[in-house]
This record gives sequence, C-alpha cells and structure tokens, in this order.
Amino acid sequence: MAGLKQPRYRVIALRIAEQISANQLKVGEKIHARSTLATTYGVSSETARRAISVLGDLGIVETMHGSGAKVVSRQKARKFVESETEVNGLQDLQISLTEQIKAQQAGLDALSKDLQHFVDQSQHYQQHNPLTPFELELTEPSILFDKSLSELNFWHQTGTTLVGIAHEEKLVISPGPYAKIHQGDTLYFVGDENSVQNVYNFFYSN
Repeated sequence: MAGLKQPRYRVIALRIAEQISANQLKVGEKIHARSTLATTYGVSSETARRAISVLGDLGIVETMHGSGAKVVSRQKARKFVESETEVNGLQDLQISLTEQIKAQQAGLDALSKDLQHFVDQSQHYQQHNPLTPFELELTEPSILFDKSLSELNFWHQTGTTLVGIAHEEKLVISPGPYAKIHQGDTLYFVGDENSVQNVYNFFYSN
C-alpha cells in the first residue's frame, strides 16, 4: 500500500541518496549536471535543482556552481534513506488503520440497522396476548429459505406454532408440513414472550 504522495523533487533526492548509500555513487563522485539529471528522471531543470538542494541541505552532496554536485557523505545518505523509509512506514500504518476503522464502522452501522429492524418488529409484542399471533417479516436472506416446514422442523426449533404465511400478498392459513418459507414472507405464529426472538434467531443465527 503506497504512502502519502511525496513531491517529485524529494523522490528524486531519495533515489540519489539510495544510490549513494548502496555505494553505486561513491564519495567524491560527481553527480550529473541538472540538465542531465532532469533528462534522466523526466522532470524540469528546476525540479532537478530542488532535488540536489535537498541533498545539499542534508550534507550528502556539495554543490559546485556550474558543474553539478559532488558526493561528500555516504553515512548521511544512509540516514536520510532510513528516515524516509520510517516515515513512509508510519504513513502506510496510518492509512491501514484508517481503512480498518472505516470497515469496522460500516459493520457496526449494519449491525445497528439490523438491531433497529428487530426492535421495530418486536417492540409492540411485549404485552402480547398469547393467543394473538406474532408477526415477523423475513426481509434479509437466510440459508434456511426455500425449505419446507418439515425440513426445518420449525416447531421443535423455535418453540412456536406457525399459523400463517403471507407470500406475495397471498395468506396461507395453517400451512402444512410441505409449505415452504421464502425471503420476503411474513410469518404469523403463537408462543411465549420470546417467540419473535426465537424465530428471528432461527433464520439469522445459522
């Protein structure tokens, strides 16, 4: 993962410092004049001049008026490379952590939405008459859909008695063991005060 984008002249300064650190450019060796450096890296003469200026400010090279620059310190070049590597590493870590936080927040937002949906559907059931059916709309996908009540072993798994299934605006009363449940169906069932949660968990906790 790339770090924050650096100015072109500083990238060039780092590349030259890496060559010096690796002893590809030796102490006392002359670096090409700005015009040649500009051609090598495909940048303007001013960008090349600023790159040399960075190295000069760090004591890595010594500029020579009209004749480019001379390498004067391999040790300082190495320190510059190490420093830039550390900074880029921290930038990468910052970006990675920021993306992880965003992903976690998205997950929390989705969980909060699902929880609110569950509360909205179950809130008015708290003082429910046990003979009045509970109602739960199955809006989210589940691996248990498109199976029959017999295959699902619905009563045993939820502790509730299914009294109706609303499917595509058609209500099936007292569905038999071969009736199937699909995404988008609304179920009507009777049971104790935990019935809504039990049915919800049955479909969405597998």
